[in-house]
Amino acid sequence: MEFMSAGRRHFLAGLGLATAGLAVPKPALADPAPETHWRLTSSFPPTLDLIYGGAQTFASTLSDLTDGRFTVTVLPAGEVAGALDAIDAVSNGVAECAHTALHYYWNKDPTFVFGSSTPFGMNARQHTAWLMEGGGGDLINDFLAPHKVFALPAGNTGGQMAGWFRKEVKAPSDLQGMKVRIGGFAGKVFQLLGAEPVAIPKDNVYSSFESGALDAMEWVGPYDDDKFGERKDGEKQILAKVAPYYYYPGWWRGGMQLHLVVNREKFDALPKSFQAAIRAAANVANASVQAKYDAANPAALKRLVVGGAELRLFPQEVLEACYKTASDLYAQLSAENANFKKIADAYMTFRNDQYLWWQVAEYSFDNFMIRQRRAKS
Repeated sequence: MEFMSAGRRHFLAGLGLATAGLAVPKPALADPAPETHWRLTSSFPPTLDLIYGGAQTFASTLSDLTDGRFTVTVLPAGEVAGALDAIDAVSNGVAECAHTALHYYWNKDPTFVFGSSTPFGMNARQHTAWLMEGGGGDLINDFLAPHKVFALPAGNTGGQMAGWFRKEVKAPSDLQGMKVRIGGFAGKVFQLLGAEPVAIPKDNVYSSFESGALDAMEWVGPYDDDKFGERKDGEKQILAKVAPYYYYPGWWRGGMQLHLVVNREKFDALPKSFQAAIRAAANVANASVQAKYDAANPAALKRLVVGGAELRLFPQEVLEACYKTASDLYAQLSAENANFKKIADAYMTFRNDQYLWWQVAEYSFDNFMIRQRRAKS
């Protein structure tokens, strides 16, 4: 009995101490991360819903990861900055971040092109590998450092079509005198081959095809091309009626890599948990955009063909002429621009190794499966 009494006394004493609570000092809880709100300027209109949606996916994921304490308002091109001014807007603090394609800034420095994709470069998966695991991301961010920004991969369209042509292209000479709505590196290649790059507003493309003021244009790929002629009044202008030849591949863009461009000072001021959330949300957006394009493009391609589009593969002779011209331009720009050469050398080395691997596994498997599909159709 005496033993039980002692145990009972110890039990009750402990219970009393625990229930009293006030006598037990508690460790101070860390203050939660402060509520933060950023603005994101997009280089794209909402009508490019899968691309524009990449920024929206980033914003919603970031909010979810931080229990709503870190929110981002996505603003379309033109609201706070033009499509080609997004990086400047982030650098100058007009917006904390942007969703853009780095090749848009070709005219500032051709080195920007390596962030997005380059003529006869890598496909989307290879490019992502270069950025995230092959040192490409570090090279791009070193190049961006003077602008006081850095970039995170945040979406990819995957392979693109070459676009819409009024006439067939059977030989390199057919490009001479052709008026093509295209810019940047690809526009320079076309120009060197005798074509004339032209800048025509999107709303004037259809009428320009009709009048003969435009011979060809590139846009994105089947999903976005199928929606290109949609108008606010509900009518739709069918590109195949004025430019029936739908060419592939888009050799100047094996996949358009999009980036989240972030103000470095603003980022460094964030709690570590918010910095990690930004990186994670960008990764989610990066995977989401490409998956959506891969899912949407097959049905869109079928609709375009039913609607009159005539699929055409560029002849080998044309592709080889474009490849040689692009290669010569790489050499010229490397000789003129040290930044361009530094990244080009690393990019091309990685590209060559990637296609060695692709030839062994990816291409052989894909080629077999494509032949099986044709045999059963």
